[in-house]
Parts: sequence; C-alpha cells; structure tokens
Amino acid sequence: MGSAGLKKARDKMAAAGVDPTAVETFAHYYRLLEHGETGMIPEASIDPVSMESLADVEVSAAAGADAIRQTAVIKLNGGLGTSMGMDRAKSLLCVRRGLSFLDIIARQVLHLRSEYGAPLPLIFMNSFRTSGDTMAALARYADLPVTDLPLEFLQNKEPKLLAKDLSPATYPRDPDLEWCPPGHGDLYTALRGTGLLDRLIEAGYRYVFVSNSDNLGAVPDPKVAGWFATSGAPFAIEAVRRTPSDRKGGHFARRRSDGRIVLRETAQTPAADLEALADLDRHRFCSTNNLWFDLVAMQNELDRRDGILGLPLIRNVKNLDPADKSTPEVIQIETAMGAAVEVFAGSQLIEVGRERFVPVKTTNDLLVLRSDVYAIGQDFVLDQVADEVPFVELDSHFYKLVGDFDKRFPQGAPSMKKANSLRVAGDWTFGQGVQVVGDVDLEATSAQRVPADAVLRAGSDA
Repeated sequence: MGSAGLKKARDKMAAAGVDPTAVETFAHYYRLLEHGETGMIPEASIDPVSMESLADVEVSAAAGADAIRQTAVIKLNGGLGTSMGMDRAKSLLCVRRGLSFLDIIARQVLHLRSEYGAPLPLIFMNSFRTSGDTMAALARYADLPVTDLPLEFLQNKEPKLLAKDLSPATYPRDPDLEWCPPGHGDLYTALRGTGLLDRLIEAGYRYVFVSNSDNLGAVPDPKVAGWFATSGAPFAIEAVRRTPSDRKGGHFARRRSDGRIVLRETAQTPAADLEALADLDRHRFCSTNNLWFDLVAMQNELDRRDGILGLPLIRNVKNLDPADKSTPEVIQIETAMGAAVEVFAGSQLIEVGRERFVPVKTTNDLLVLRSDVYAIGQDFVLDQVADEVPFVELDSHFYKLVGDFDKRFPQGAPSMKKANSLRVAGDWTFGQGVQVVGDVDLEATSAQRVPADAVLRAGSDA
C-alpha cells in the first residue's frame, strides 16, 4: 500500500539492488515527508546544554587500554570532494610528505594496535563511487585487514524526489544524478543491512568509534574510549566549543518535552530562529561527528524498531543537477548520524579539544592542514604546535579547486604557525619558504607572486 510516488520509488530501489532494509527505511521517511513532516526544531522547544570536559575526566591507563581492545573503528568515506573539483574519494588527497588522509588513518590505527596489543579493526563506509579507489590505495597495507571482518561496507542510495509531486526524478542525460546518499544517518541502516553489526558482536567487539575520514584529529584515543566504557552510556558524541566559523552550523540542545539531547542542524532550524542558532553564547557546543556507541545497545534498539532507528528527518531541497539551476527542484531525504543521540536514553556528550576536530571541507582548511600549524609524529597523530589555528580565506575564483590551489602553492604551504589570519584576494602564487606572521591580507587585480623566503606581516608589501 501507499502512494503512487512511493511505489515508483520502491520499485526503482529494488531494481537497482538496494538492500531491503534501506528500502523500508526510505519508505518510513517518505511517509513522513508526504504527511508534511519538515524535521524543524523550533527554538522554543529546546534549551542550551552543558556537559563535562575530557580535560577534567580521570581515566586509568588500564581502563583506556581495555576499552581500545574492545573497539572497532569506522570511517565515513563516501565523499568525492566535488566541491573542491575532485572526482574521486576526498581521502586520497595528499596531506603531507606524500601521505594521503587514507595513509595517515591507516598508520594511526596500526600504531595503536602495536602500542596496546589491540585488534582495533578499521572499516570504511564507502560509496559506490569511492570504493574502488579507496580499496586500491589501502592494498599497500597488507596487515590492515582483521580476520573475518571486511575493510569496507557500502552506504546505500535512494532516489531524488521531484518537489512538485514526490515522484522519483529522472535524468536520462546523467542517470547517476537521479540518486543521492541518504545522509550519514544511513550508517546504522547499512550496518544492519550488510550484517556487519552482527558480525562485530559475534567477533567479540563491544564498542564502535565512528568519524569522518577528512578529520585526521579523530583518532580512537584510549582516554576517550575509557571514558565512554566506564560511563556505561549506550551512545556518546564528542563536542567542541563553537567558534565564529561555526555560527551557521548545527549545535546540541536539550529538548524541553522529554529532556533528551538533540542535535539541531541548520536545515532543521526555522528561519525565525536563525539568529538564535548563530548565538554562540546561548548554544555553545557543536558536533565533531566523532561518535561512540555500544554495539549491543545499537542492535537491541534496531531490533526493537524493526530496523528503523527513527532519526529526525532532514528535508534537503536542491536542483536535480546541482550545477544547473534550470533543472527541477528535488527533495533529498536525509538523516544525520549524530541525531541518534536522542534515540537512546542515557546518551552522553563530552567536550573535547579542538585538536580532535580538524575537518577539511575547503582548500582553506587544506592549506592549514598542510602547513606547520600541525606536526605529525611517529604515532601519526596531529599535534597542534601553533598557539591558535589561523583563519584562512582564499579567493574562491583562484583557489577553490584543488588543481588551481596546488598550482599556486607549487613548493607547498607557507609557514603559518605564527599566523592569526590569512586573507587572499586575487591571484597569488607562493614561493618556497614563505612565512605568514600575524594578520595578513593580500590583494591584487592581476597575477602576482610572493617571492621565496618572504615574511608576510600585517601591512607588508609582498
């Protein structure tokens, strides 16, 4: 039973071989959408939230080591980096010394295994588009796979829906654009549908640490693992203090009706409440997307809910071809994996340092990561050596795409450990050994070059 649009969508997913668990989950959200559900979280329905800090927590070395030995690591790796002009997994981007995100992640885990005598399986949630390149890049690490567990599982896909009638969109010019990922909330559906959730439990693992592959600060740290294990919580998220750059992003709050923690995304905020969303004094904490959960608690909750965790709906309106505004408006049904914090009674939040949240969403972020703001030690963990992480704003006309960015930093990133900010307007190419000190603004109306060994300061002439 159901609407004609839902039947067409079901048939399309089945024909494409989408897992039945994912089809039923999609149908659940389709019905919510059909009945006018928007997923909005009004400001009047929530209160600010407070939490303990990891810096104030005492975790014994034994508790941390024991927790790490019972933990599996999952990295979300479905992104192509299309906003930076990439057509393959963003995690293949070079970070430092010829090492990609994938190289550093693999070496972080291998080091922890050696140090703690832990199996610490590393598993990537790939998309159909990132699987091939990712698995080829990981082939050099022959000792990375753990017995009886895969190195990857695939996220699901779902049809984009025409906004006018909620029927599945068609686009013969590029059929791939008819599909979209269901958001990273699909993690739980995919874990169940692939059987990986059961396999991890059967193999004796108790906890899972999940994070994005573009966040090299997200190491499965024994202290955090020990805190989670001793807390007894079924689910937890690492949070950081919001900064001005986080004003437009989501935040944690506590729902007034039942006292549960919620994660409110921008897309779930009514227009009238956007000012409150941006209030860093009221809503002080945002998500790192570093999650911890108890495998048995997750299995039990999914069983109780017939495989549908019931995360809040995110109704994302876009154009069918995002690069062509003349194409029809479509709705992408999405969920956020962090929203599971409200599903479990007893969920916890923990404030961590910003060094555990180093996402790379733009070439601005990539420049900081490639600079000497961070050192990478023998454990392959990022060590922030600068007092503060500088703010970077590069002219999107010349630096947005990785290829253009690389051409303008042919000798690598400048030294930025003494920088507060770097704003570049115009087309500048940087020579070798450049240093940025304090607040630096560069402007040009024609192509310019910063000479080798230049020291850029506020008001200096490059």
